[in-house]
Amino acid sequence: MSLMIRSGRVIDPANNVDAVQDVLVENGKISRLGRCLEAPAGVEVVDATGKIVCPGFIDMHVHLREPGQEYKETVATGTRAAAAGGFTAVCCMANTSPVNDNGAVTDYILAKAKVEGLVRVYPIGAVTRNLRGEALAELAELAESGCVAFSDDGKCVMNAGLYRRAMEYTLPFGAPIISHAEDSTLSAGGSINEGVVSTELGLPSQPSAAEDVMVARDILLAELTGAHVHIAHASTAGTVRLVRDAKARGIRVTAEVTPHHLVLTEDAVRSWDANTKMAPPLRTKRDVEALIEGLADGTIDCIATDHAPHALSEKEGEYDHAAFGIVGLETAVAVVLDRLVRSGHLPLATLIARWSRDPARLLSLPGGTLSVGAPADITVLDLDADTTVDPARFHSRSRNTPFGGWQLRGGPWMTVVGGTIARVDPR
Repeated sequence: MSLMIRSGRVIDPANNVDAVQDVLVENGKISRLGRCLEAPAGVEVVDATGKIVCPGFIDMHVHLREPGQEYKETVATGTRAAAAGGFTAVCCMANTSPVNDNGAVTDYILAKAKVEGLVRVYPIGAVTRNLRGEALAELAELAESGCVAFSDDGKCVMNAGLYRRAMEYTLPFGAPIISHAEDSTLSAGGSINEGVVSTELGLPSQPSAAEDVMVARDILLAELTGAHVHIAHASTAGTVRLVRDAKARGIRVTAEVTPHHLVLTEDAVRSWDANTKMAPPLRTKRDVEALIEGLADGTIDCIATDHAPHALSEKEGEYDHAAFGIVGLETAVAVVLDRLVRSGHLPLATLIARWSRDPARLLSLPGGTLSVGAPADITVLDLDADTTVDPARFHSRSRNTPFGGWQLRGGPWMTVVGGTIARVDPR
């Protein structure tokens, strides 16, 4: 299929491009870029005047739930949600049922993605068997089967000796260990951040030190082993400070932050809406400011949704008994554009880099650039689109979002995967 995206403002941070250009796609790859390109016979032409054309967005932290928890999400519904949200690729975590701790499960996920996936799917394998933190998973087998990283996300590997061995074992693969940094002895039983709000509401809480302690440990282990450690869902000012210092000392550490930790604080919990319950919990205004600063200056490398679908029944009842996590694929881009870019807290080019070039480099994935010959994975943004978040219209199987009813300006307009249009805004 041939496609011409005409007259859009092309922003490609990987090549320092920011100019109005045409983009020609042929045979699933970027063929040419330039002004007033001649469209070959039979090519589909899309007028992107006034829109932003950028490398396809990559979400390196999602939970697709399949196999085993299809009542929450499937590869089919999750990738439809991703395409609707402007993502051309997602990396799915290992806490499925059965756990993705061996090549057979990885093969199953990839087979489902090939048949039913609307965007590219890259599995992340478990670090330990069945996520129990007791023995290493089949790491070599997982790498050979196509896993792009390793993580027990959802649980912290508390055994430092075992985590050290995992880091050493994965060195030849060149794939990072993704750390769910949470000291379970400090966070045990906590539903929200420890502070003024938890005291006022009388909810069990967890201190920010529960994250900081494990971030510090994992940085030290990365320094010891030479491995690449990636800190998932950074949420504290302490994490930003620790990662910044480690990078200055040449340690191989990277980090991500979620949209909800960038725009919400613990004050949102006052609503008693269980959709504000997540792990790590929403933190203070000071933490949010540090996270935004770290994202802008490159201390934090990527934005990732931590898309965590749950059934309605799992979010009902008492707050401290509700499940942790929210969906994010369909709201993330619009939320960040409206609340951070439009407000001047984050340059547009930085947002694009953190969702395309940087995750692609971090995980050694194809894409992340509009270079000639690169895969034709393209996200087109409309900065003037007005949206009211309506969970009932989500493509995801789950509806657990704290952003319902939010009025946002700016969002994804078109998603192109391998040269094929996967989604166009119907307006």
